[in-house]
Amino acid sequence: MKAWIPHSEGRRLLGELPPGVTVELLDDPRRLPSSPAGVRFWVPPFLSGPDAGALLAELPDVEVVQLLSAGADAWVGRIPDGVTLCDARGVHDSPTAEWVVAAILASLRGFAPLARAQARREWAYDEVAPTDELSGKRVLIVGAGSIGTAVRDRLAPFEVSFTLVARTARPDQGVHGVDELPALLPEADVVVLLVPLTEQTRGLVDERFLAAMPDGALLVNAARGPVARTPALVAELTSGRLRAAMDVTDPEPLPADHPLWELPNVLLTPHVAGSVRGLLPRAYRLVGEQLRRYAAGTELTNRVVDGY
Repeated sequence: MKAWIPHSEGRRLLGELPPGVTVELLDDPRRLPSSPAGVRFWVPPFLSGPDAGALLAELPDVEVVQLLSAGADAWVGRIPDGVTLCDARGVHDSPTAEWVVAAILASLRGFAPLARAQARREWAYDEVAPTDELSGKRVLIVGAGSIGTAVRDRLAPFEVSFTLVARTARPDQGVHGVDELPALLPEADVVVLLVPLTEQTRGLVDERFLAAMPDGALLVNAARGPVARTPALVAELTSGRLRAAMDVTDPEPLPADHPLWELPNVLLTPHVAGSVRGLLPRAYRLVGEQLRRYAAGTELTNRVVDGY
């Protein structure tokens, strides 16, 4: 059984594999390491572009596509019948949760204007102080999966209160359903978006969603850009009523002339939440486990069903 992976380090990180499993490096979809025939397990590059997805048509025997990303929106609907799509749920919990905490703290404590003042060599105490603070905030986490849980756990020492929202309510776990958002948003000081991009979540953050947030609230998007309607976001943020921290945008990359760059109440990062040095060891630990499961004929984990 032949598997293609996108990183040379992956061979070492996969661990011991069963006899008969051949692993080849495909780090450039324009240069195939061997004939596509016989490739049954394929790992596309992290944050794959259109070229990687186009390769699917050239893999006649592929049975498993194992992603290195937690989100599968770029692949849902493009996978042929009979092929199993798996995401990297769990791999990005820690770094994404770290980004969310850092983004919240940076936004509330005014790090962006302070960094701009540092570049001007200005002592900006009078401009920024007193800043806001995280302690006592009411945090609404929209997306109660493994990353949402990791965010909650890392924010807990900051003396905040939490409300978690999922696709469907889980009353026994204290998780609300997404249909309850209109009643929950007015009570949130910080709203964290961690949902996958599906037809149900596309445009979830629209004019009504934003209007329901209280004055001065902070929106944190660590999900996907199209979860929020950009025109509605720009209009609300331009008014200065809300603040935002975003690792993802729509469009992405954000054009240089886009108005979001200029807004003083917006913190932007270029989709870096999951791009950390520890990514490959965690990712290939999962890939190795999946390869061993596949070779043994056992059920794969992290199967993507209905976009989740």
